[in-house]
This record gives sequence, structure tokens and C-alpha cells, in this order.
Amino acid sequence: MKRRLFVAAAGASLVSPALMAQHLPAGPVRIVVGFPPGGGTDALARVVAQKLQVLWNTSIVIENRAGAAGVIAADHVAKQASDGNTLLMAHINSHALAPSLQPRLGYSVENDFVPICLVGVTPNLLIGTAGQSVKTLAELVALCKANPGRISFASAGGGSAQHLALEMFKLRAGIDALHVPYKGSGPLLVDLIGGQVNFCFETMTAATPHVKSGKVVALAQTRIKRAKGHPSVPTMDEQGFAGFDATTWYGLAAPGKLLPSMAQRMNEDINKVLAMPDVIEKLDQYGAEDGGGTAQRFADFIRAEQQKWSKVIKEANVRVDA
Repeated sequence: MKRRLFVAAAGASLVSPALMAQHLPAGPVRIVVGFPPGGGTDALARVVAQKLQVLWNTSIVIENRAGAAGVIAADHVAKQASDGNTLLMAHINSHALAPSLQPRLGYSVENDFVPICLVGVTPNLLIGTAGQSVKTLAELVALCKANPGRISFASAGGGSAQHLALEMFKLRAGIDALHVPYKGSGPLLVDLIGGQVNFCFETMTAATPHVKSGKVVALAQTRIKRAKGHPSVPTMDEQGFAGFDATTWYGLAAPGKLLPSMAQRMNEDINKVLAMPDVIEKLDQYGAEDGGGTAQRFADFIRAEQQKWSKVIKEANVRVDA
């Protein structure tokens, strides 16, 4: 056994510099983000990029290509060279929801991307205006049943993760509610705080400052387990909706013909970054948990999310403009 290990190590030292270079991209790297600067996706991409710059000894630039709930960015990256110089901060919208919502999607998640590593999963928070009388999930269900189609739920856009969380809730609770789509979380939260809309499912990243300031009230969170950042907010599962899991998640992916050796090296380095104490602290601030693991784990996760949300989209007959 020892002899075989020695031979393998000796052989590795004879690999040419050109071959070794294939494990990392040559030159600057772009990480394309499908949302504007300042949002959760952008923030997490920058946290990871800052550390990878050091490990890879090259500059990494965040490029924001906002629009169509992340689909514009994904479509752009799918058409780039598979040399590792362009990566995508993949998102639930572009990789799990869009394939079922947009039949004429310009890319195939399975064929045009190489999953590299899951960066983090965040719950959504079910929040309402601070002045309303509803304080529990049971009271909210009763209110919706007493006023079918009249209680308004905002979302960050038709077909967004927040919208689909609402559709899952409507199916599971057997209620009718008014969906009010906005162009992003910013204007949505302004109107929610102002009382123009009643409730919404919103990412923990965007909702937390307003929950902590008392401007909105959190009724539930949408992962099976409670997030570290909101230990006192019960889950949907705990309040009678067994297995309710509606998250927002993020991960790095590359165009579809990336060398396996490069994908493996990138995965290893991203796992190193995600294990750094200061990175863990920042991810906790954004409510992003359970990132890391193998590329196969990320691929399996994407596939499971596609199957789950395809079922919800079909049962709720969700349609959005392509």
C-alpha cells in the first residue's frame, strides 16, 4: 500500500505545468449574477468571490445581468466558452422554476451547465404588516377562508420563488388568495410596510431587517428546520403543514463542457471557502445554510427541486409571461 502511494505521488510530480494549469481558469474570472447589486444573490457571490481570488491568484469580477428572475443571466452564461472564465451564480428561479414555467427557455439546465457547488439555502419568511390582527398561521388560514380571493399576497414577480411558495401554500391550505406581483423585493416591502398589501413570502435576507425592526411580523419560515437567524419563528411544518419546504438557494455553475478536472478543483476550493469562519459568519447573516458538498450533491439537489416545483406549477396551473 505504501509503495503504491509513493509511486502515485511521484507520478503526480511529473505532470507538465500545462496540464496542471487546466485545473484552474487562465486569466480573470466573471461570476454572472442574475439580479441587481445589493440583493442576496449578489451579496453571496461577492463573499465567495473575495476568497476565491486569493486561492486562484486571479481577479474575479461580479457581473450583474438582471432580468427575467435570473433567466437572462443564465441564458448568457450557457452560451459562453467552457474555459472556467465565466461562471453563474445559479438560482432556484433559473435552474428549478424556469424549466417548467417557460417552455421556450433558451437553455437546458442539464445539458448547458456543469453544477460546481451549492453555496447556500435560505428559507422564505411568511410576513405580514405589523398592524394587522393575524399573528399565527392558523389565524391566517382562517382569514383567507373567510375572505376568498380578497387577502393579498405580494411577490417579487410572477414565477419567482416567493410566488411559488404562495402557490404551494394555497394548495396545501385549500385557500384562495390574491397574488400581487412586484418587480423585485424592494418595492414589495415598501408597500407591505405601508399596508397596501397584506402578506408575502419573502427571502430571509430581504425580510430580516424589517422583522427585527418591528415593521413586519413573521408568522412562519419555510424550511423543515428553523434557521439560526430566526430561532423563535416556527416553521410551516411545525404549524400543521408537514414537509412544507419552499426555499431560495444559490450555487455556482459553469457552461456545459467544463473540464471535469477544473470542475473538481473549483468544487474543492469553494468548499474550503465555505468552511472559513468569517465566511460562515457572513452566510449566517444572510440565512444561507447547508452549502458545500460534492458537485453531484448539487446536481441531485437541482433535479429534486425541479421535480418538486414542476408538480406545484402543474397543480396550481401557474402561468407567467415567457
